[in-house]
Amino acid sequence: MIQIQNALLSDEIFEENFICDLCKCKGQCCVDGESGAPLTQEEYEAIKEILPEIWNDLSQAARELIAKQGIAYVDTDGELVTSIINGEECVFTYFDAEGICKCAIDNAYREGHIDVQKPISCHLYPIRIKEYSDFTAVNYHRWSVCKPAVKLGKKEGVKIYEFLKEPLIRKFGVEWYDEVCEAAKMLKKAKP
Repeated sequence: MIQIQNALLSDEIFEENFICDLCKCKGQCCVDGESGAPLTQEEYEAIKEILPEIWNDLSQAARELIAKQGIAYVDTDGELVTSIINGEECVFTYFDAEGICKCAIDNAYREGHIDVQKPISCHLYPIRIKEYSDFTAVNYHRWSVCKPAVKLGKKEGVKIYEFLKEPLIRKFGVEWYDEVCEAAKMLKKAKP
């Protein structure tokens, strides 16, 4: 583990390679899983605010589910998570012409229609964050659907922390990320 400010990062963040390969995985992480994407209370409130802006981008099934139970629920672990359709895809997903699952929130944000980004838990994947009273745990979550991402990351020589620069800065700030890069350099030098 490497400590950067009040965060403890798994060594794998520095050692493992990763680049999402949507053409291969088709965005399966937004469809499979035990529950929806974890949300902070602030994200929940922000998404509720922008819901009218993305409403027409959501599937009929998503709109019906949101009308019945809302955009989120508390899962069996006690976490607030996005609602999911029939125990599968997130209510904010849509599929493009190539059958790739994408996020309506992210699409609207990138097109400049809204100023709310997709949940940080989605943006950071395959990193998972766990908040404790004294520190934040930053861990790599391995999942078989991400094998193409690992393969592409190895081919391109991109480590997890490099691939996730934007969301890591979003979550922790530029100064923190700069410290991560310094730690990565020191770890590289220390290797035989």
